[in-house]
Amino acid sequence: MATSFTVSCLQTQPKPDFDSAIEEGLKLAEKSLGENPSIICFPEYCGGLKSKNGRFIPPHKDEENHPFLNEFKNFANKNNVWISIGSVAISYSSEKYCNRSILLNNKGEIVHRYDKIHLFDIDLGDENKFLESETVKPGSLSSIAKTPFGIFGFSVCYDLRFAQLYRSLAQKGSELLFVPSAFTQKTGEAHWHILNRARAIENGAFVISACASGYIEGGGECYGHSLIIDPWGKILADGGVGSRIISAKINLASVKETREKIPSLKHDRDFELKIIDATKEI
Repeated sequence: MATSFTVSCLQTQPKPDFDSAIEEGLKLAEKSLGENPSIICFPEYCGGLKSKNGRFIPPHKDEENHPFLNEFKNFANKNNVWISIGSVAISYSSEKYCNRSILLNNKGEIVHRYDKIHLFDIDLGDENKFLESETVKPGSLSSIAKTPFGIFGFSVCYDLRFAQLYRSLAQKGSELLFVPSAFTQKTGEAHWHILNRARAIENGAFVISACASGYIEGGGECYGHSLIIDPWGKILADGGVGSRIISAKINLASVKETREKIPSLKHDRDFELKIIDATKEI
């Protein structure tokens, strides 16, 4: 198993169709090869994203005929590199699709799938209202993947706010936690860095968070600031805004070292919660 390797995050801009998403993705992926990455990571909805009346309506296809997915299967095989397809829309029914994260090995084979569990149904006012559940079928299965580069735990965007998901992934051995996102500008400014660093610190794990950057056709804006964070909570790379690449060296020994210094994963305890009515005398 490789204990030291390079991860590159591609900070793409939201594109309204497959062709433009593929064009930008290929441009950044080709450029990232200069960093000699073992794993290339895309953001959420990297295969295309647009919106209408607060509903995400990305282009979607079934896996077998998905243009973006097939393009990067070929890329992975041709360039002997693993690729985390942050997420693409996979057709489910005439009205809904799955927001699916897919891991490709260096032969271009699908070795892991994760469907986003927590859907982005929020209302921030000022026309910042999104109802992802109107168009997305939620996942119900959390999973990890054992790879030549360590144990990966998967999530997508809004999942970031649910600490219990990452705790369960870490308790099952995850050393790298992936958080591909299209985080909104408003919530990103307030919470993005804090939440990502917290997930790393809580679990003594690397956090790899490729995030889209820029305006979404039809309404909305993605925050950018793709992050690679070490198990101590140190930001190794921050993508800022715009279309770009960030890379960092991952040393798995630091996961073991951090978890030995603060072995909180061994200190989890089951407990009962009692509700007290403090308005009454005991």
